[in-house]
Formats: sequence, structure tokens, C-alpha cells
Amino acid sequence: MTQTESVPSLLTPAALLAHWQGHRRLTRRVIEAFPEDQLFSFSVGGMRPFGVMAWEMVTISTYLMNALHTDQWGAETMSREPKPQERTTLLAEWDALTARLDAELPGTSSVLLTTEKDLPFGRQTPTAAAFYMIDNEVHHRGQGYVYLRALGIEPPPFWER
Repeated sequence: MTQTESVPSLLTPAALLAHWQGHRRLTRRVIEAFPEDQLFSFSVGGMRPFGVMAWEMVTISTYLMNALHTDQWGAETMSREPKPQERTTLLAEWDALTARLDAELPGTSSVLLTTEKDLPFGRQTPTAAAFYMIDNEVHHRGQGYVYLRALGIEPPPFWER
């Protein structure tokens, strides 16, 4: 008889995906709301421009998806390449990552998602890392809302994910 390992879980990969993609849809709308000439230049109080923060979101989410695929979790696997300061390139990468999440995350093993790994930001499970990335996105999106309001632009309703 073959025994399979089961992991108790309150959150399925599909539920994690739905939650994450809801945030990503809203953040994408925030990116689109910025005037092209302000996305990578405007900031308040010495904070980074929103376009730079959006590239960070892409970078760390890509890191997680790569690590889930390869089981390589070191900081050296995270891209440090400079990113183009163009909305079209940012949105193309955003959309490619959205499609990748849709294709790959639902089939991710619950065992892998709940096994602690040594990540660049501490030892934690990939599920905890995903929630960190979602929290980071929400935090930066809030900064984007402040920037948009400072520019006289009404941001997208935060509850419409």
C-alpha cells in the first residue's frame, strides 16, 4: 500500500491564488491611473516613486514563483537587474506574471507550500512568503493612493478587487 502525505490546510493553492489575484487586479488599476510622466518620478516625503515600487512587487513575486518551480530559495536567485521606467513594459511583465500565477499556482503541492524554507527575508513557509508579498503590495498600493491624491487623481475604489 502506498501512503501519501497529507498536510492540514486552511488555505488551498486555488484560494491563495484568488486572493492574490484580486489584489493584483487592483494594483494594476493603480498603475494605470498614474500619468505616464509621473509613474516613475513622482513621490512624497522622500519615498520611492510608485513605478519603482510596482517593479519591486513584480520582482519578489517572480522570485517566489521561480523558487516554487525550482526549490531554490536563496537571495542570489532574486533578480537585481535594473528595470525599464516604462509603463508599457511594467504592465506587460505584470500581465505575464498574472498568467503565470494562474497557470502554476493552483497545481503547487500543499506540502511544498507548508514546508519551511530559508528565504532572503527569513525562514518561513512559501505560503507565509506569499502573504508577505501580498502585504507588501497592499502597503505600496496605499502609498500609490496617497501619490494619486497628491496629484489630484481619484484612485480606484480599494474594495473593487
